[in-house]
Amino acid sequence: MRVVLQKVASASVRVDAAESGLDTEYVRSIGIGFVVLVGVSDADGDAEVEWVAHKIAHLRVFADENDKMNLGISDVGGSVLSISQFTLFADIHKGNRPSFVGAGEPGHAKRVWERLNGVLTEKHGLPVESGIFGTHMKVELVNDGPVTIVIDTDEDMKH
Repeated sequence: MRVVLQKVASASVRVDAAESGLDTEYVRSIGIGFVVLVGVSDADGDAEVEWVAHKIAHLRVFADENDKMNLGISDVGGSVLSISQFTLFADIHKGNRPSFVGAGEPGHAKRVWERLNGVLTEKHGLPVESGIFGTHMKVELVNDGPVTIVIDTDEDMKH
């Protein structure tokens, strides 16, 4: 699993009704918290979900009273905006058109992404808003810091 996590002051996702087949425009937003762009591979399962959810829930990147990055998302009453993003598995080694063969099969990827969102809420008590899997989304955010962290279970879980 690959996640790009951005600490935000606010963020939103919008899915146009005409582009997605929905009856109305879909809009979700958060205040302070994290935008997590989530890419899933076919090898990802419960172990990766649990590990990533724990990292997101316990990452200390919010300022304390001494302006040190020492507080977690729960400490500041933050929320998560979760966006599925298969393009995190883009392979650009050959040519100029990315290959996405490393991205998970859509049915599997959707289940894993939804499971991650569920674990963040149910196990870690974080409010989670999300985009809609497999649709064209417009994401707006105010990056705070900026703080942007890449989490890659293939690399990070080994240490």
